[in-house]
Amino acid sequence: MENNFRFYNTLTREIETVIPHKDGKIAMYTCGPTVYHFAHIGNLRSYIMEDVLEKSLRYVGYDVKRVMNITDVGHLSSDADTGEDKMLKGAKREHKTVMEIAGFYTDAFFEDCRKLNIKRPDVVEPATNCISEFIHMIEVLLEKGYAYQAGGNVYFDTSRLEDYFVFSSAVEKEQLQVGVREDVEEDENKRNKNDFVLWFTKSKFEDQALKWESPWGTGYPGWHIECSCIGIKHLGEYMDIHCGGVDNIFPHHTNEIAQSESYLGHPWCKYWFHVNHLNDQSGKMSKSKGDFLTVSLLEEKGYDPVAYRMFCLQSHYRKPLVFSYENLDNVASAYEKLVKKIATFQDEGEVDAEAFATYRERFVDAISNDLNTSMAITVVYDVVKADMNDKTKLALLEDFDKVLSLNLTTAGKALLDVGSSVDTDLEQFINSKIAERAAAKKAKDFAKADAIREELLAKGIAIKDTREGVVWERV
Repeated sequence: MENNFRFYNTLTREIETVIPHKDGKIAMYTCGPTVYHFAHIGNLRSYIMEDVLEKSLRYVGYDVKRVMNITDVGHLSSDADTGEDKMLKGAKREHKTVMEIAGFYTDAFFEDCRKLNIKRPDVVEPATNCISEFIHMIEVLLEKGYAYQAGGNVYFDTSRLEDYFVFSSAVEKEQLQVGVREDVEEDENKRNKNDFVLWFTKSKFEDQALKWESPWGTGYPGWHIECSCIGIKHLGEYMDIHCGGVDNIFPHHTNEIAQSESYLGHPWCKYWFHVNHLNDQSGKMSKSKGDFLTVSLLEEKGYDPVAYRMFCLQSHYRKPLVFSYENLDNVASAYEKLVKKIATFQDEGEVDAEAFATYRERFVDAISNDLNTSMAITVVYDVVKADMNDKTKLALLEDFDKVLSLNLTTAGKALLDVGSSVDTDLEQFINSKIAERAAAKKAKDFAKADAIREELLAKGIAIKDTREGVVWERV
């Protein structure tokens, strides 16, 4: 299969054309969520961009099989085998069992994905389903001399590898080793600073909620082992593309490569795709800060989750993206204007095949060039403004939406229908309340301003402050 689909491969630090292990087929893996809390919108930026990658590969003709794990055991609050198990932390916080927490937040994660038009992967596998596979891989690593037992736990021996820091330059290796020495609580069982746990026993945590019998005693798997085993279980010994956020590069993905290639005896995954952080004004978003932004919170504030998807697509996945409500307002306003304009197009006549092919080629060029979603959206605007009939425009926009998933040809109709269904009396009432709220804010009576917002919300009207003034919509 001839294709020129290329993206930045973190492993080689170059933009490379994808050449899969099996012609025409892509084996793709996505690091899934640790389901101890809601996903914040920074987490979801990665899943949006991975979704676009999968859909782009399908769009240009590949047969993609995508696998995602669900981490419901073994992920400690530090990625380097220290701290408390995140699942246990969630269970204590909500006075529920670990499995109740896992079930609730797995469902919540996929509900957020549905709202953001993120396709569910072909295979979703919880870590707790694969204990026997983890044990088998650890047994093989022990037999081959890549692992050792100490203090009741089983560790991977990084000194056995010629190059453990596969993603890093010589300078970065020094920095990582310094970071490990300074930041990671000392584990006296480790032979080397960078060794990592494959299997914990009760010597590590007496009160661990989930435990299984193993040849090394009752315990549970380390976090890194699960992605290796689940990937090999469902995709075989050769993976084409492995995805995650940039914070997964070290130590998680570094450790995955170490144990997978030691186990298999050959190279494992050729291409690594990493999405940069979403930052707020104070830096990287994280759950540890306490309050964090979720899709539900955006909805409560009157935003369509798909507008957040567009916000992500207008930036390049390898660049940090700064979130602010002002930035989101600008995108939400532009999105609404775009889809309302598209809703006025008449689905009549014949598709202009030549024009269709020209714009489709431009779209393919954008997504195939290191997933340039910003350029892909520029092509959308060019189609909307182009001198061709509406039928061709609609056909192109529906086609592009197989990748972008922005509801381009459906969202506007709903918005126009809502607008036309508001009677004059209600409109006058809303406008008077907006004016009353403006006066309250000017008088610094913010309690009254908030009360007016709530009063309108109770009537099914959400208001939003933008640069252009206050806008409202039905909810």
